[in-house]
Amino acid sequence: MTANQIRTAYLNFFRSQGHTLVPSAPLVPENDPTTLFTGSGMQPIVPYLLGAPHPEGTRIADSQKCFRSQDIEEVGDNRHTTFFEMLGNWSFGDYFKQEQIAWMWHFLTEELKLDPKRLHFTCFVGNDDLGIPKDTESAELWQKLFRDKGLEVGIGENSEVEGIGEGQHIFYYNEKKNWWSRAGVPGNMPVGEPGGPDTEMFWDFGSEKELHEVSAWKDEPCHVNCDCGRFMEIGNNVFMEYKRIEGGFEKLAQQNVDFGGGLERLMAAKMDNPDIFVGDIFDALRSHLETLSSKVYSSEGEYTYAFRVVMDHMRASVFLIADGVLPSNTDQGYVLRRLLRRAVRYADVLGIDSGNLSSCVLPLVTTYRESYPVLEIKQNDIAGVINEEENKFRETLSKGMRELEKRITDKTLSGKDAFDLFTTYGFPLEMTQEIALEKGIAVDELEYRDEFEKHKELSRTASAGKFKGGLADNSAKVTAFHTATHLMLAALRKELGEDVHQAGSNITEERTRFDFTYGQKVSREILDKIELYVNAAMEAGATVGTTVMLKDEAKANGVEGSFWEKYPDNVTVYQVVGSDGTIYSQELCGGPHVTNTEEIKAFGRFRITKEEASSAGVRRIKAIFE
Repeated sequence: MTANQIRTAYLNFFRSQGHTLVPSAPLVPENDPTTLFTGSGMQPIVPYLLGAPHPEGTRIADSQKCFRSQDIEEVGDNRHTTFFEMLGNWSFGDYFKQEQIAWMWHFLTEELKLDPKRLHFTCFVGNDDLGIPKDTESAELWQKLFRDKGLEVGIGENSEVEGIGEGQHIFYYNEKKNWWSRAGVPGNMPVGEPGGPDTEMFWDFGSEKELHEVSAWKDEPCHVNCDCGRFMEIGNNVFMEYKRIEGGFEKLAQQNVDFGGGLERLMAAKMDNPDIFVGDIFDALRSHLETLSSKVYSSEGEYTYAFRVVMDHMRASVFLIADGVLPSNTDQGYVLRRLLRRAVRYADVLGIDSGNLSSCVLPLVTTYRESYPVLEIKQNDIAGVINEEENKFRETLSKGMRELEKRITDKTLSGKDAFDLFTTYGFPLEMTQEIALEKGIAVDELEYRDEFEKHKELSRTASAGKFKGGLADNSAKVTAFHTATHLMLAALRKELGEDVHQAGSNITEERTRFDFTYGQKVSREILDKIELYVNAAMEAGATVGTTVMLKDEAKANGVEGSFWEKYPDNVTVYQVVGSDGTIYSQELCGGPHVTNTEEIKAFGRFRITKEEASSAGVRRIKAIFE
């Protein structure tokens, strides 16, 4: 089976079990300033796990695009990537453990036809201090499913210490392994965060002798969470039934299921090869890089690391750019710039001629056009961004390398010098550290951080005002700003035309900061009209509500929204309607709003304090209540 066939089989199977298929959310999360990227399938689903009704009902499934910048340093082994697809299915207070475990067993053993003798599962051992019991139910459900296949398997209680006992395929682990929330272990969870025990699924790539005994962990017991490479986690069933409160946990109002399975890892299990980079999902790009470099990829070779870095970073960059991220020196743009510049470095290692990175877009479009048609639509724009960034970096790369050599003293590089390389030559700290490491040189990272903080203060971009996007919290004032910001966009479109769309927002209790698509400076006269519109809507005491409607109907009715393709067939539309029927604003939005615009007046008059360029073709407005 190809990766595309695995994705299709998964979605079709869960559709047959009554799930509505929904499109992937974007890689840059909406209304969530806690993180730069969507790093898991669960992340866009949190409001519904906490009880908000999903417009598509209580059973949904998807293939979610994910990006984890913290995995950049891990790329180079046979299983880590920064971008990946997470196959997911959710129950919002509908089915629970019995149905989910039976479905996953069926999908693995019947749809993918994986050998059950090679499957292993882990469950939560429980924590008396947290008041959360041992998950014997999940362990016994897996055991029964093995038995139904004619296989008697044992349950291991302490495999980390004792290793895998004879015939054991099910194991208990503590919350470091078998508890899931966005914040990790229970002790790290903020108040209000949902989480729960999970049961994870593993594939066994070979015998202990073949893999464990030749690894760095050969003197330790082998178990499914061992790092020797024998086992790979391919999926995680989270039973999301708890919420963090002051002093402990309480049960959520509903029992939820949150499954996530890595498409690339399921592909590795299906082809029984732990190197995901030989999977068909990379075939077109890998072949293209082999042609450009006149080298052949192998799972263990002189150029393996460089091939994997370029393959991963180019795939991630194409998807990030398609979702609106552009190279910059801050936030998401900084991460994209770092990916592209590392790709340039390792393309050089492969001997690929300069100016060729943008040619990697076509093989990726070829691979993903059916599942993500937006890549083909934006193909030329994506290639243009990559080409411009490569050219820009190459202009300074050789100069920067010479400067780095000059600044090395006594096998060290000062933090100030490293920061100068960043500001003058565009060398991200991590890249300078990589080059330094290759030369056996240490970089003073603490001094670099000090220099960076000074620069931020001088540039008036201190971290308190960092533009991450979304809402700082759901306080009354932030909620009022959120509704006022939507009114402001409606006014901008009224005054400047319907080509104006949201390009990003960041809202705190002090102000709203809003990016929108427009190619020139907005005059003060127009800004005054926009202020007047927002304040008039506040005075009107207009009703604010939400309606679930068909996506096509919403578009036909003039509802504002960007990236329509990311929404399911049924959408949540927020509307501000006056008593006389005047529609002040209507947009796709599931965030918090006031119930009546009069509530906003409690915080003062809405005033625009600044309008400026944000990036090419994008303007930024800052506004306050006074």
